Amino acid sequence: MSIEGAFSSTAGDLDFGQEVTIGDKLKVFKSSDFDPENYVSTKCRTTSEKEIKSLVTCLLDLKKVSAEEMRKSVYANYPSFIRWLICVFTHACISTSREISDLEGQLVSLRNLLSNRATIIHTLAEGVGVETMSSAPGSRKNPSFDFQDKEPSEMEVWLSQYIDNLNILLAERRVNEALAALDEGERVAKSTDSMTPPMLASLQAAITSQRQKLADQIAESACQPSSSGTELRSSVEIIKRLGDGPRAHTLLLNSHHHKLQSKIQGIQTSGSTYGVAYTAALSQLVFSTIAQASIDSLAIFGDQPLYTSELVTWSVKQTNTCANLMKRHVIASPSASGGLRTVAECVQISMGHCYLLEARGLALGPVLLRHFRPCVEQALNANLKRIEQSTAALAAADDWSLIYPPVSSRATIISQPKLSNSAHRFNLMVQEMCEDIGLLRSMQFSKQAMEGVVQVFNSYVHMLVNALPGSSETENLEGRIVRVAEDDTQQIALLANALLLSDELLPRAAIKLLPVQQCLPSETPRKASDRQLRTPEQRELKKRIQRFVDQLRDSFCRKHALDLIFTEDGTARLNANMYLSMEENSEWAPSPVYQELFVKLRTVASLASDMFVGRERFTTLLLIRLTETVIMWLSDEQSFWEEIEHGSKPLGQFGLQQFYLDMQFVILFASQGRYLSRNLHQSIKNIISRAMESVAASTNTDPYSILPEDQWFTDIGQATIKMMTGEAPTENVEVTSPITSPSLVSPGSN
Repeated sequence: MSIEGAFSSTAGDLDFGQEVTIGDKLKVFKSSDFDPENYVSTKCRTTSEKEIKSLVTCLLDLKKVSAEEMRKSVYANYPSFIRWLICVFTHACISTSREISDLEGQLVSLRNLLSNRATIIHTLAEGVGVETMSSAPGSRKNPSFDFQDKEPSEMEVWLSQYIDNLNILLAERRVNEALAALDEGERVAKSTDSMTPPMLASLQAAITSQRQKLADQIAESACQPSSSGTELRSSVEIIKRLGDGPRAHTLLLNSHHHKLQSKIQGIQTSGSTYGVAYTAALSQLVFSTIAQASIDSLAIFGDQPLYTSELVTWSVKQTNTCANLMKRHVIASPSASGGLRTVAECVQISMGHCYLLEARGLALGPVLLRHFRPCVEQALNANLKRIEQSTAALAAADDWSLIYPPVSSRATIISQPKLSNSAHRFNLMVQEMCEDIGLLRSMQFSKQAMEGVVQVFNSYVHMLVNALPGSSETENLEGRIVRVAEDDTQQIALLANALLLSDELLPRAAIKLLPVQQCLPSETPRKASDRQLRTPEQRELKKRIQRFVDQLRDSFCRKHALDLIFTEDGTARLNANMYLSMEENSEWAPSPVYQELFVKLRTVASLASDMFVGRERFTTLLLIRLTETVIMWLSDEQSFWEEIEHGSKPLGQFGLQQFYLDMQFVILFASQGRYLSRNLHQSIKNIISRAMESVAASTNTDPYSILPEDQWFTDIGQATIKMMTGEAPTENVEVTSPITSPSLVSPGSN
């Protein structure tokens, strides 16, 4: 059913059977004064219930048909329908815009009115006369001062529009235009004279307020994590231009700080939390951020002390953060366990990045050193402790046989000497320690490392001393038992360990701790290394560690001297009675103790020549010291000289001859072995003189008168040496009695 058909049907029903045309029926609906409610009320007044229900049903059908026809019409005329909607919407927007424009005009008028009222109030408050105001054109000459009809001045209109425009620019975040408007407002405020004080105050208050709002907006956007470096610098420059330099500089540093913290969190969660890789990433990140902040600060703010001081304080804070993170994640554990290599590498990497900032005037090295120095010292001390413990453990099982060192991937050993196992281990660990701490040679750790080398070498020498048989101490400082060197070969090996370490290996290891010296053009690396061994620091090191070697050497000589002088039960073999009870003997020879001394010296010289190749001077000093130890014991033995000088039986002719023969025998073999030192020779002469003085005092005779010539003693000594060395058979040695010898000459028989 069509809309017209349905409507006609309904209209026909409403006409209650009157014969009229459709046009006549519809006229009533087209009338301008048609009232639907009145019409329905009139027509339905006599209508039955059945007719009303039929009417409702017809109307519902009509509604459905109308909706369907509307849908079809819309689809059939869709472009026209859209154009109609656009027209309706445009008309509505135009109407709304006009209404808004009218409203803005009314608001401007209201603001102008309020401004005029404020001007009047301020003018009255300042004591301006009413006559002045009433004389203005168009003013009413009555005391009521009705300014309701006064038009705003040109400057008032400008001020109102300026403030409105500034608000709009800030609301729309048009920064450059807002800055230009603020500058314009400042210029007008300084140059114009047409503003009243209230207007000027209003302008200045608006400028100040809007500057603050603009600065807040820019600061908020600059703090966003997504803002780039260029955007940050631009924002900081704008805030500085707005007159808030300190806030701009603080914003710059805070922005760099927040970005740095975000990136540090990224490193910590990236899987490389520990080790050298973390140190390198963290140091590069922190100090590159500090460098960028320094560049930005200098470019925007120059070198003004206020900003420079804040930059330095901020940089120190970031450096402290970097150091604390490194200590917590990397350095703490190795420094406690003696992992010096890890600590040194991490510190070197961090300090290397830090030193790059010195070209920009930021010397942050002392800040890092303040954090790292205790860690490095702790690692160094733990490493020294580990060297002592490891060496002591090997010394407890060392057989003291000299072997070549095992192959090592880290220790750089210039020469390859033979050492015992414990000495090789000691040398290797000291070499590695010096190599590790050498990474930090520019950070004033060399002196502490040198002291550590001296300390551990002293500890090792003490272990070598304890390895000598009959040592007063059988345990080292850690309470560990040291294996005893039983025979002469092992005991001299102890000296070889100490000598090679002190004379060559430790000084070369210490080169790694000294500042790097450039090779001269004509020098080879070996010559440059030898030149470094002659530096004052190296000479001082060798002097100090040589004292420990001398202590070991003295302990060795004292041990062997006591073995010669005393028997196993503690009885002195070298005593006064062996001379006081001396009678004439047809076979003169040096006393057995001095013959054994000669044999001992030959044995030591032979072993030392094999172990101390190229170090003959040390062998000579060892033989001198061993001989001096025996002679000095004789010189200082009070009981011996008490018996000789004040005993019940004086020293006789044959006792003096034997004593003189013994001393000449010592001089003879020492001179032939080239270890007769001036001190040894003088000590023997003093001993002989003391014995002769004793004879002269007790017998009142000239001791020289009862002694044969020196050649007699020399011949006996030479014969004894040949016999003991196997150069002549024993039966061919013929010794003449000093009584029958023609060499016996009295002092006055010249």
